[in-house]
Amino acid sequence: MPKLAILTGGGDAPGLNAVIRAVVRSAILTYGWEPWGVRDGYEGFLRPDGIFRLTLDHVRGILPLGGTILGAANRGNPFARKVVRNGKTVIEDVSGEVIERFHREGFEALVVAGGDGTLGIARDLFRRGVPVVGVPKTIDNDVFGTDATFGFDTAIDFAARALDRLHNTAESHHRVMVVELMGRHAGFIALYAGIAGGADIILIPEIPFRFEVLCRKVRQRISHGRKFSIVAVAEGARPVGGHEIYYRPGEEGLIVPRLGGIGQIVGRYIEEECGAETRVTVLGHLQRGGSPSAFDRWLATTLAGEAMRLVVQGKFGRVAVLRRMRVTSITLDEALAEPKRVDPNCDAVRTAREIGICFGDEIGKDEPCNI
Repeated sequence: MPKLAILTGGGDAPGLNAVIRAVVRSAILTYGWEPWGVRDGYEGFLRPDGIFRLTLDHVRGILPLGGTILGAANRGNPFARKVVRNGKTVIEDVSGEVIERFHREGFEALVVAGGDGTLGIARDLFRRGVPVVGVPKTIDNDVFGTDATFGFDTAIDFAARALDRLHNTAESHHRVMVVELMGRHAGFIALYAGIAGGADIILIPEIPFRFEVLCRKVRQRISHGRKFSIVAVAEGARPVGGHEIYYRPGEEGLIVPRLGGIGQIVGRYIEEECGAETRVTVLGHLQRGGSPSAFDRWLATTLAGEAMRLVVQGKFGRVAVLRRMRVTSITLDEALAEPKRVDPNCDAVRTAREIGICFGDEIGKDEPCNI
């Protein structure tokens, strides 16, 4: 039986277990392949106990589970691995060890479920002769070439429900509620959840905002008897002429900078400058956890099915994607050609503006944000 390995890299996302389940079941029940799991992303190739054979028993009952039974690591780049040598932290390229282990174990294919970082590593391994197939995963929905990544639907559903709950307390106490949401440099979570959750203001990285416009919106609502407001803020949002806010700075090659803090800045400004009592909520990793939605289970399973077909057909260096509700594939180079971002002129933004949602930008010289 030909052997294949599967790993889940980067941050966890609802639907990863559905991918593992679909790959294992189709490999065993349909194609006669022998599936093996790699623990904690690419790190598993570097550990003696990091690889194990997967059976049908391993994947029984995991479809509705969040997280991943294989573990994940978002700092496990074998081309730039952080190690300590003589008491000093250095960066080393250990990709050769990963490739050697892959071939020594007799694998004929590697299925990788991950976002742009994990898929970027997969592309580099493919260029060095590793037969790789990708499955796009991220709650941020920022992988180019696919209409949706699994994990996104679950994340926006949770965020929208959080906004629903905050509506109750905001209206009861006449407060402005600022909710900081994940998404990195893309505003898809804040945009979709903001619309679904009835936000009055949505701030996303793709549309820089002006603080004074936020005050105008809040004061307009108060003057019309609406003494509360809901503000959905993407963690990568920034003011005009400003920059993204990081609560942990990066260090080249050693530490990845981590976004966070813009919600507090927006909340403080609204309270101090707009005269409205304000509270800030950061949902953080709550958006990553929990049981995947029905759509994410379907999407993860269907993309994994396409990935297995690519493996069997020997079409490596490709990624399974969703386009117009049909599954197909593109090359890893295409998937990583450019980052996927919200189009400021897309239908979702246009509709949000038309129903009175403010994005904090100056639409026209004298045109205020409608209440």
